[in-house]
Amino acid sequence: MSWLNLEGKVAIVTGGAAGIGRACCEGLAEVGVKTVVADVDGPGAEKTAASLKERFGGEHISTTTDVTNKKSVDAMVSSALDAFGKIDILVNNAGILIPRLLVDPAGKEELTEPILDKMIAINQKGYFLCAQAVARVIIESVKGGVIINMSSESGLEGSEGQSVYAATKGAIYSMTRSWAKELGKHNIRVVGIAPGIVEATALRSDEYERAVAYTRGVTVEQFRKKYEQVSIPLGRSGKLSEVANTVCFLASDRAGYIHGTVLNVSGGKSRG
Repeated sequence: MSWLNLEGKVAIVTGGAAGIGRACCEGLAEVGVKTVVADVDGPGAEKTAASLKERFGGEHISTTTDVTNKKSVDAMVSSALDAFGKIDILVNNAGILIPRLLVDPAGKEELTEPILDKMIAINQKGYFLCAQAVARVIIESVKGGVIINMSSESGLEGSEGQSVYAATKGAIYSMTRSWAKELGKHNIRVVGIAPGIVEATALRSDEYERAVAYTRGVTVEQFRKKYEQVSIPLGRSGKLSEVANTVCFLASDRAGYIHGTVLNVSGGKSRG
């Protein structure tokens, strides 16, 4: 038995096919958690689940899930229950970031209503649908559980060219605190994680970096250099595994009195 004592627990991780989500799946599987890899990228989720079985053993499944669609979320929950009979942990992680300016005089990268609606649907509505569906199952089980919401330091700090993304992540702070007040009485802990700058993943694409650089009035090369030189007291970007380790700790009874708060995992980074 490990220090975290998570063996045999069942976790759903949304956005689990890549990036932080995949790292969370790997971290949980390594400590004995049965993992449901949920992602709109069905083949990617299936590949991740297969990798978990090969590397860590145990039982892991995948499900193609659109977190903005209630029927799809309900199907995700049903898949978890059919496979494992329970749900102990939800890692609300699926998200999207589309850099845009509020006003772009050049008309190249200006925020539009469809882009706004898409980010809110995935980053905010998706968290609501998943938390509601999983919380209902956990309440009925009477055994308690944990909901972990992935936010971002930009949710408090704001971010140039990323106002809607920052706004949705700010909403996660409020949702986390509010749901904690509602669900604590049902022995469901609700906590959040706010990562800062983490190591590059496939999600940090050339297109993304080009868009961010444009919104900040610099070249891609200048943006990348600034990224490397940003003020982080620990002097480096975070590792995906460090975010995943935090998720594992928060999911365990070792964090049993941590509730209704969002932990900043950013190496001390601030705007000051």
